[in-house]
Amino acid sequence: MLGYSEKLMITIPQAISIVKENGKTLLKSTTKSVEKAGGYILFEDILSSINMPPFRQSAMDGYALNLHDDLSYELIGEVKAGDGHELKLNKGQAIRIFTGAPVPESANAVMMQEKVKANGNTITIEQQIPVEHNIRPLGEQVKAGDIALKKGTKLTPAAIGYLISLGITKVSVFKKPNIAIVTTGNELVEPGQDLPHGKIYESNSKMLLSALYNLKFYDVTLYKVEDDYTKTVETLNTAINNNDLVLITGGISVGDYDFVGKALNELHVKQLFYKVKQKPGKPLFFGKKEATQIFALPGNPAAALSCFYVYVYIALQQMMGRETVELPRITSKTTNSFLKKGDRPQFLKGIYNNGHVEILDGQNSSMLQTFALANALVFVPENVNNINTGDDIEVILLPK
Repeated sequence: MLGYSEKLMITIPQAISIVKENGKTLLKSTTKSVEKAGGYILFEDILSSINMPPFRQSAMDGYALNLHDDLSYELIGEVKAGDGHELKLNKGQAIRIFTGAPVPESANAVMMQEKVKANGNTITIEQQIPVEHNIRPLGEQVKAGDIALKKGTKLTPAAIGYLISLGITKVSVFKKPNIAIVTTGNELVEPGQDLPHGKIYESNSKMLLSALYNLKFYDVTLYKVEDDYTKTVETLNTAINNNDLVLITGGISVGDYDFVGKALNELHVKQLFYKVKQKPGKPLFFGKKEATQIFALPGNPAAALSCFYVYVYIALQQMMGRETVELPRITSKTTNSFLKKGDRPQFLKGIYNNGHVEILDGQNSSMLQTFALANALVFVPENVNNINTGDDIEVILLPK
């Protein structure tokens, strides 16, 4: 049964630790075409079937040489990128060559064109150069049979380009989690409809959906349930049985019409923590049922989004098998002062820029206007009340 006592509230570090201890990688794989695998994590090592580069390659436009003791060379031909023919150079001979073109086996250096004077079929170089100068050796990046990228590597645009350059078209990646977002409340109206007195437009689900899309999680199902106990139980049961992660917004407090806690109890969800000593986001629930993780987030939008970035983000990264699971935290200097009220640690919305952070006005947990401008959360510890201009403070950088 959900219970609450100020003395039983856990701390932020305790809550983060519990999320980490109970998270796990989804040991499921899926096959993706390489060009559509951006943001995924490799499920297994990728071996290269070719050398890269697959031939000795010119690093620049210039002249390939078969070196000798003189500075003058006989020009006997040309090789450009994509040519497949092989020219034979004797000592003292050269060919015109272009960036990326194959260097003949009989050439042992490339002189950049800016340091060459051409006169008909004769060229003169400015100075002697060492063997293999400006030649990319066979297999310089990776050799055939070697590991090109290791299991656990995040597929960035550069990684995608690299794999395609090796001729790889499909990869096995960690399957991303199925995610449910459940919103509760009779007061909620969908945008685009008339707004009767006493109602508000429902924004939390679209806000969380956008945050998930921004992190490249696209397998998301939205559920909406009114303040009805039976319907809450039915909806949560469906969401939990069909998803790896369930995010619930609203209904987790102890009001007469907050049915989420009771419904989770009836569904035998194991409570791992409920209530965190923090502001915003004190009424935060985290639990599990079998392999499904459940976060019941506060109904206030700014509180819900803060908890998403501090806690849910960790669970998502763990599911994907990533080693770094928290958002970056750095120390920054404040550009303005702030007076913290109360004894709870706080996550404040701020704008970080080049080692400095501005703490914004309008920190109420129900307000998104300030959050819309922020690119960081400023963490104010429990024992700090006065923040002065120029103070060092911890900043959590939000995803771009």
